[in-house]
Amino acid sequence: MKHILLNIAAFAMLAMPLQAQVDRSKAPAPTKAPKIQIGDYSTFELANGLKVIVVENHKRPTLSLQLSIDRDPMLEGENAGYVSLAGQLLSTGTTNRTKAEIDEAVDFLGANLSTSSTGMYVSTLVKHTDKMMDIMTDVLYNPSFSEEQLEKLKKQTISGLSANKDDANAIANNVSSVLNYGRKHPYGEIETEETVATVTAEMCKNYYNTYFKPNVAYLVIVGDITTDAAKTLAEKYFGKWERGDVASRTYQMPKAPNGNHLAFVAKEGAVQSVINVTYPINLKPGAPDLIAAKVMNSILGGGVFSGRLMQNLREDKGFTYGARSSISSDKLVGQFSAGASVRNEVTDSSVTEFLYELRRMATEPVDEKDLQLVKNSMNGSFARSLESSQTIASFALNMERYNLPKDYYATYLEKLNAITVDDVMAAAKKYIKPDNANIVVVGNVEEADKLATFDSKGKVNYYDIYGNKTEAVNLKPAPEGVTAEQVLEDYILAITQQTKMKKAAKTLKKIKDISMTSSLSVQGMALEMITYNKAPNKYAMEVKFGDMVAQRQGFNGTTGFSSNMQTGTKDLEGDELAQMKVQAIMFPELDPSKSGYTATLLGVEKGKDASNYVLELTLANGNKIKEYYNVETGLKTKTSSKVDTGDAAGEVSTVRTFSDYKAVNGVLFPHKGSISAGPQNFEFEVSNIQVNSKLGDGLFEK
Repeated sequence: MKHILLNIAAFAMLAMPLQAQVDRSKAPAPTKAPKIQIGDYSTFELANGLKVIVVENHKRPTLSLQLSIDRDPMLEGENAGYVSLAGQLLSTGTTNRTKAEIDEAVDFLGANLSTSSTGMYVSTLVKHTDKMMDIMTDVLYNPSFSEEQLEKLKKQTISGLSANKDDANAIANNVSSVLNYGRKHPYGEIETEETVATVTAEMCKNYYNTYFKPNVAYLVIVGDITTDAAKTLAEKYFGKWERGDVASRTYQMPKAPNGNHLAFVAKEGAVQSVINVTYPINLKPGAPDLIAAKVMNSILGGGVFSGRLMQNLREDKGFTYGARSSISSDKLVGQFSAGASVRNEVTDSSVTEFLYELRRMATEPVDEKDLQLVKNSMNGSFARSLESSQTIASFALNMERYNLPKDYYATYLEKLNAITVDDVMAAAKKYIKPDNANIVVVGNVEEADKLATFDSKGKVNYYDIYGNKTEAVNLKPAPEGVTAEQVLEDYILAITQQTKMKKAAKTLKKIKDISMTSSLSVQGMALEMITYNKAPNKYAMEVKFGDMVAQRQGFNGTTGFSSNMQTGTKDLEGDELAQMKVQAIMFPELDPSKSGYTATLLGVEKGKDASNYVLELTLANGNKIKEYYNVETGLKTKTSSKVDTGDAAGEVSTVRTFSDYKAVNGVLFPHKGSISAGPQNFEFEVSNIQVNSKLGDGLFEK
């Protein structure tokens, strides 16, 4: 009977009149948005003021607890970084357990525990709830704030900040924050190596004692638990937590600049410019036009590939791999940003296109099809997010913290579906400010002068990597009589600790080979780098991870090669080979003409702590290398070069710094420094230097 009914249904479908079939040439009309059934949650409050939110989910025998401290943002001053470190320190030991014991216990239970300056998070199997709660509350009530653990965290933080000093995106974020919010606002504070170095365990402990109070906290419990059981659990483990007064803070509302402000940060050797067009906005969570603003931003460049910025700067102009924008709400102050990384030579053209698209957004109504495409995308993203119980918990927490209507998320799709072209235009006119923006550019100083036209006052404002205003990076003329040859001779005299070039040359010519071992860290991995030089012009380098060679280069006086685990071995040609020839000479400064380059003194660059002579070395193939020599000591402090690798990496910029010179066999060698190559940046520290160890020629062959 079942098969008969199916056959009849199939025949009926074939027999339907053509006009009754679906017209697939037209997009279906959007249906009325459904009211979403956000998962149920319950709330209650303990006597100590802790507000508890419970989201039941009985699909799996798991439980998670998110403790959130709802304090106002705070200024950290000259100790910027101590708040974040205090949060990290919480999970590094208690008066009852060491960090190792906590980690081992959590791992044994197959659970997770993490802490931050605004709370902690735990997830576990339900059967291990009591054991995990014992650990969580031990961390909450009895943190030890160990000096030893703090020093480890400080070292890691400082290492990351050091790497960020050469990260153009991190630099742009620093400067954007300072310009958007100001240094008297917590969002405008910048952590530096110096501020983190001042942090003490006592500061971290004081922060914890001041702000970790139940009456300013929320506990969100999600998982296989009933509300009654959650009440029992909360009372048992958090009921004894003592409440306390926590001061509130207010700050002046940051404002967008009066006219466009062009901020430029010079990055030595940059082959790309990072652009960020940004300013603060007054957009609070739950604002009536927040959804319209999000839709508007998505059309402009908020993630969908069809965004106007992406289509213009990538698809049409080919300036970048990606151009995007973002708009954020915040209880203090929101922010708008639009940015991309572009080739040096199109920096000014890219800024022009950014401002064009911002102006177009605020003056031209969007296309109805584009609006519907974005709304469909946002609809799908929202629907997918509902698959996670953590999303429901997040919604519940937001409604409680920001006093949102109880149906705020349940009616989200209705509100999204109701957004019109006029709503998008109104949001754009309110939040898009193409004539009141901080236009931050981090890139090659040679591009700076072209950007003055984008500043309302017609000038380029220079900043350092921390958002401090500085002078233009213009070289001053060298003192009369100082030449490139003299700078190089002073360097040779400085490293040999001689006063006469004849004796200095004699000292260096006694050196037949040099082996140098350095330790370095790349993306958290400890590596070892060994370089070999052999007179007159042989060079090799190995980077090792344990006993495994991750990368190797060599030059035997005629040919060169490079090999690594990803791409294998290749012969060096063109720019790479030309630069290797110079690098292979142990002391090329001794006789530049024989080393295959000419040196030109460009001038004197005044730095924050010292001044440097800047030399430009022109290689035989026309490529150029910049070298910097300390005016007072004569020692080399930095080199900068660009090399066309001839492969997918294209042109790569390399910057090396040198410091901590120490004598080995009567010659000063740098024992510390850094190397930046493309997106990678790492510091090195020399652990061993051997001179005249009779290196074999095989080291320099493939």
